[in-house]
Amino acid sequence: HAAPPVCSASRAALLTGCYPPRIGIGGALGPASRHGIAAEETTLAELLRGRGYRTALVGKWHLGHHAPFLPTRHGFDEFLGIPYSNDMWPLHPEAAPGTYPPLPLFDGDAIVDDDVDADDQATLTARLTARAVDFIARCGRERPFFLHVAHPMPHVPLFAGAAFAGTTPGGTYGDVLAEIDASVGAIRAALERSGALADTLLLVTSDNGPWLSYGDHAGSAGPWREGKGTVFEGGVRVPCVARLEGVIPAGSVCSAPLMAIDILPTVAALTGPALAADAAGRLVVGTLPIDGRDVGGLLRGAPAAGEAAERDLGFWYLDNELQAVRRGRWKLFFPHTARTMEGQAPGAGGRPGKYRPLPVPRMLGDLERDPGETTDVAAEHPEVAAALAAAAERFRAELGDRLTGRTGAGARPAGRHAAAGPPQPPPPHQRKEEDTTPANRA
Repeated sequence: HAAPPVCSASRAALLTGCYPPRIGIGGALGPASRHGIAAEETTLAELLRGRGYRTALVGKWHLGHHAPFLPTRHGFDEFLGIPYSNDMWPLHPEAAPGTYPPLPLFDGDAIVDDDVDADDQATLTARLTARAVDFIARCGRERPFFLHVAHPMPHVPLFAGAAFAGTTPGGTYGDVLAEIDASVGAIRAALERSGALADTLLLVTSDNGPWLSYGDHAGSAGPWREGKGTVFEGGVRVPCVARLEGVIPAGSVCSAPLMAIDILPTVAALTGPALAADAAGRLVVGTLPIDGRDVGGLLRGAPAAGEAAERDLGFWYLDNELQAVRRGRWKLFFPHTARTMEGQAPGAGGRPGKYRPLPVPRMLGDLERDPGETTDVAAEHPEVAAALAAAAERFRAELGDRLTGRTGAGARPAGRHAAAGPPQPPPPHQRKEEDTTPANRA
């Protein structure tokens, strides 16, 4: 599971092991954002670099585009990519002229292309793959390395390279996925050539579900309800495929609900000393608590690790709203307004359709019997609903909840750009997509 169903907050959770409200990153940061990941936070790249790893990020960053927040200030030795989503450019189909400046491409801290156009976007996947393969070749077996590949697509707008355009029955979306699949294959082949494949954890996952308003450019959540921008399973349940020779049993499947916040503590335990815990039982990086847990036992297929299926998972969306809590098969929703494309005309060709508001009541779902999350079973299982409500209270006390007016005792602020002016609101077409936390609102 992604911790939230939207870009920046999800990536922040993956790289820090923290729920987004703990570190002050919500929604999706854009060119007008004045904040980013705080210097006090420890990213997975910083942790591994401290253990002697060479580190690189190729692709989308999306955790602050001002200099103090760039990847090279947060543990990455190398960075080639874009600072935010590839739709935050002058050609956005819904943005008024002048809403977005030209999209830049960074190499390290320097802008090497100050106006990424459509032709450039069509070469991005290949260019990023080439840098990833080169990084692996340069590291080889001489030094351990951490490579974070964050392809800007299949986030819209979609562009496939010349070798892939028009080659699949899935249209442009299928062509883009075919090129990304080939990218994963090229990276795996580079690991094999370097001799590092046998002792490298190769993990593929996503930051949220499909952006359903884009129709044929969105993909599908399959049997799961809704998509990106909602805390229904279609928004937060994402693929996760992992390979580590001699550790992860080949062909095994794990059905326990895990979350991206678990990646940092799990990798920490695989690469050196496991993280220590504080008096409250939370794992600590440096002196700061995080929210993830080491799930190495589940990766190894250890039967005792199955208890992780009974952990509490909290799902937040914009403005620090705790909208649902899950434990095992059960998921309790709290009243909020989501969005849906049901009954609406789907988008096509890169232009989105229009969502309609979806009022969500308090309801308890049973994901085993009702994976589509359509039926409230709270009356049949009041003890389950009560237990999840109590878990939600613990989340609110620690991390806050705008829906109930709570401020979390353990929430930390995002970093602020020292020369920034007053915070600016996101453009109207992005109000349900970009960050609208208090730190980013006028």
